This record gives sequence, C-alpha cells and structure tokens, in this order.
Amino acid sequence: MVITGGEPMLQLDPALIDALHDRGFRIAVESNGTLPAVEGIDWLCISPKAGTDVVQRSGDELKLVWPQEGVDPAEFESWNFANFLIQPMDCEAREQALDAAIRLVMDRPKWRLSLQSHKLIGLP
Repeated sequence: MVITGGEPMLQLDPALIDALHDRGFRIAVESNGTLPAVEGIDWLCISPKAGTDVVQRSGDELKLVWPQEGVDPAEFESWNFANFLIQPMDCEAREQALDAAIRLVMDRPKWRLSLQSHKLIGLP
C-alpha cells in the first residue's frame, strides 16, 4: 500500500498502520517531512520542498525534486537515509531539469538519479 499526499502524516495513525499490516499489506509512505512519521511504516520516502521546516530527517529514501530554487542538496547529506535520490522536476523545461539532475548526481556521488519512466515516454 503506497500512501501519498496531500500530506499523509495528517491522516496516518497507528490504528490505520496496524489495520493495514493485519490485512497483509506492507506500507510505503511519501511525505514532505514537515511532520514526524508514524511508527510502523515499512518504507519511508521524504521529499522536502524549498522553504519548509523538515522534522523527519531519517528514513529509507530522501527524494529531492531538482532543480529547486532555495534548496542545497548538501544540507541533506548528513541526514539518516539509506538512499539519496534526485528526480528531475516535471515542468515545461523538462529537458533542462533532466540535464541539471544528471549534472548534480555526477558531481555529488552520494545522490542517484530517479526517473519517472512513464513521464519520459509521454504518459500522464
């Protein structure tokens, strides 16, 4: 079960986590990290946005949409994540965003490129 937003931590609670686990689901969550994560999540992805106060600084995956004005990837590198991913911003300047993301991962080896393949081939 993948739980995304709005912001899933506004609705997710231990009772829901337990009910999903009781039915055999593994739970993956993508959050902006502005609220602490609920215990019991099986895979936690934090995707910080510029100008927010991120309190959840650990998890399985930190996914940074790039480029993002007002964000420095170096500020996240000391956080406790198993994976650091850069995802090109899906915007009108898609080609430039992809180029910027590739440059970033080539310059900063802690980061890996994350691509939404459906968008690359033109699917919504």
